[in-house]
Amino acid sequence: MTTLFDPIRIGAISAPNRIIMSPLTRGRATRAHVPTPVMAEYYGQRASAGLIVSEATGISRQGLGWPYAPGLWSDEQVEAWKPVTQAVHDKGGHIVAQLWHMGRLVHSSVTGQQPVSSSPGAAPGEVHTYEGKRPYESARALRIDEIPGLLEDYGRAARNARAAGFDGVQIHAANGYLIDEFLRNGVNHRDDAYGGAPENRIRLLREVTEKVIATIGADRTSVRLSPNGETQGADDSDPAAVFVPAAKMLSGLGIASLALREPGPDGTFGATDEPKLSPQIREVFDQVLILNSDYTPEAAEAAVASGLADAIGFGRPFIANPDLPRRIREGLPLATSEMKTWYSQGTEGYIDFPPATA
Repeated sequence: MTTLFDPIRIGAISAPNRIIMSPLTRGRATRAHVPTPVMAEYYGQRASAGLIVSEATGISRQGLGWPYAPGLWSDEQVEAWKPVTQAVHDKGGHIVAQLWHMGRLVHSSVTGQQPVSSSPGAAPGEVHTYEGKRPYESARALRIDEIPGLLEDYGRAARNARAAGFDGVQIHAANGYLIDEFLRNGVNHRDDAYGGAPENRIRLLREVTEKVIATIGADRTSVRLSPNGETQGADDSDPAAVFVPAAKMLSGLGIASLALREPGPDGTFGATDEPKLSPQIREVFDQVLILNSDYTPEAAEAAVASGLADAIGFGRPFIANPDLPRRIREGLPLATSEMKTWYSQGTEGYIDFPPATA
């Protein structure tokens, strides 16, 4: 029976266990979106994860609207990431960069540009900016003639990730950001080759993935989706009709892994009664399938043992438990974190959580 502590091959990566550190935005880069030295200590502390997926990292200034989040479009950013990846590798760990374009969830006060999306419109609610919470702005529709440039941005970011020492990348196609805004018909109202039928709405995801594969190889390319329920204002009338074919398409491209964020009715950050699609996706996706969202160690063990998942992603538990795999293995208590330090710029609540002493 497979356990969380069995090794697993994830494309080019030989992971020592199946406990994945999910991406966690922490806001410790500079206003120029350059990683800082404290980030090397943070990620190095968590190197016992089977695989670390970095915090969401911008592919371009247009696509990065989160204050103090890092990017991967400049030489300065590449150089600043090198100590981070080296810190993980020095402790025997593996780390991939999550590539991020925030789409309509960008605010012009951060990027200096009007946000773009699949179709015109604004997300509901408020966005985090340097000046505090502000209403989301209305996005413009990305033009077809802009898509080649977008694909080049993804290719450049993937190439830069490898130059910075990352073991691969994960394409962020979840949570209501740009690619997800193309996938879901609640946001995508286009009538061209990128809108309408599911195969058209999947097109951008396919082209981005093909571009990244052509740049760094399928065995170092992965994708993250959030197939069930509304997320940050993005919804779909028939999720199975788009996400199951999308997973089948990604399987055919031979990517290393697919991560699914699937909240349930009692989800702590996002809750939905829409059924989870992982059983259907499991049937069509042949590579490593990673499930994520509010898993307890016991539920994670059961999912891996049953074959529903090959590995489980843990997010917030890694904030306060840098040695999470050991704590799960030995049944040790889990520490908790405070939300007020999740996105602050200091070391408090970032690198000051000690490993278990038991």
